[in-house]
Amino acid sequence: MEHRAVSTEKANPPAGPYSQGVVWSNLVYTASVGTKNPTYGEPTPGDVRSAARNALENLKAILEAAGSDLNHVMHVTLYLNDMEDFAAINEVYTTYFTGIQPARSLVRVGGPRGSCSFDAVGYIPTQEGTR
Repeated sequence: MEHRAVSTEKANPPAGPYSQGVVWSNLVYTASVGTKNPTYGEPTPGDVRSAARNALENLKAILEAAGSDLNHVMHVTLYLNDMEDFAAINEVYTTYFTGIQPARSLVRVGGPRGSCSFDAVGYIPTQEGTR
């Protein structure tokens, strides 16, 4: 089986030597995407909802560039700096994942990173629309 890199200008470019996403067979794996977005820019410091929106817009763009979308995500990892932001991020998250909720992991991180970031594993539906 061949694999391929996924790249789109609709998501923030990688900060290092890695792909925004990788497709293997009908699976797509995204890199962790942060809160800077080509359409929305940097969120205002302290605006956790905008930060989550930006990161999820990045995730959405990478999945779409791979031939998938948010409805075909099986697993998401949320990287979170401050547990106080968890409820606000979930409010935004549920506006993006409106169907079957993917499995999700939470990783607390520290340092100068943005308030949150996400990565995902999804699948690319076949022509027949089966899984």
